[in-house]
Amino acid sequence: METRELGKSGLKVSALGLGCMGMSFGYGPAGDKAEMIAVLRAAVERGVTFFDTAEVYGPYVNEELVGEALAPFKGKVAIATKFGFKIDPKVPRGIAGLDSRPAHIREVAEASLRRLKVETLDLFYQHRVDPAVPIEDVAGTVRDLIREGKVRRFGLSEAAAATVRRAHQVQPVTALQSEYSLWWREPETEVLPTLEELGIGFVPYSPLGRGFLTGKIGADTKFGETDFRNLSPRFAPQVREANLALVARIGEIAARKKATPAQLALAWILAQKPWIVPIPGTTKRARLEENLGAAAVELTPEDLREIGAAADAVKIQGARYPESMQKMVGR
Repeated sequence: METRELGKSGLKVSALGLGCMGMSFGYGPAGDKAEMIAVLRAAVERGVTFFDTAEVYGPYVNEELVGEALAPFKGKVAIATKFGFKIDPKVPRGIAGLDSRPAHIREVAEASLRRLKVETLDLFYQHRVDPAVPIEDVAGTVRDLIREGKVRRFGLSEAAAATVRRAHQVQPVTALQSEYSLWWREPETEVLPTLEELGIGFVPYSPLGRGFLTGKIGADTKFGETDFRNLSPRFAPQVREANLALVARIGEIAARKKATPAQLALAWILAQKPWIVPIPGTTKRARLEENLGAAAVELTPEDLREIGAAADAVKIQGARYPESMQKMVGR
């Protein structure tokens, strides 16, 4: 597996990472623990060295899963986790609001170290920008944790370009994690140019559009009761048919390249910048193999123009988050 450096941070990881959230949270019931551990270890065997989790996934159980699965590979893989939510298991999805107070950041760091079974957190993201806490205070707290040896690098998630700049002045930001795919290209406007200027890496989550770009979701697909996609306006039955036009076009191009739609969508992201590392998630070994195969798909400049034009030609219907969650992104 090719490796990439996240910006100019010195952190080199596999070109494709693995998003672990769906193994425990977000897309229905948690997967069988033994099966999920097998998928995580299979990823390591295939050359994946970058794994993404967060305390809020579960809550807590995803970090525990990742910690147990990757314990035999200490020093050989990088694990990213996140802080920034107020967690209350008694509320839906366990999320009771935002909390990036310095004291809370420290509490999360200590707890994540225990659950992940590591001495230092490789990459510690602020999960969502907290308007109640100046970003300078957040960056300063992580800077102190780095000096204490509890964290190696600082990251942000779904932060606006101006926020990234402010944070970077206090503590260099290694990576920004935000949604990016052929059906959500908004980061190209301001975020990606800012990251390139500052030498910061980019880690796209949901690079397959929460499964939509794989071609496995149809107009009549039903999601489980606890699946986040039931809440996403972009997956609403009344707009799904229109959005499938993009999937059909991607499928046509992929077939000509002897690739799957998922592989084409991932290869397109990899071709954008050499400091971009997408983190597709999966709970299945077969899908893991398929996704990793994207690294071998070569796209010519003509291919990239055609794919970009296909995406531009389809106006995606529906917001990516419900209104209550939309307020937490792009701050």
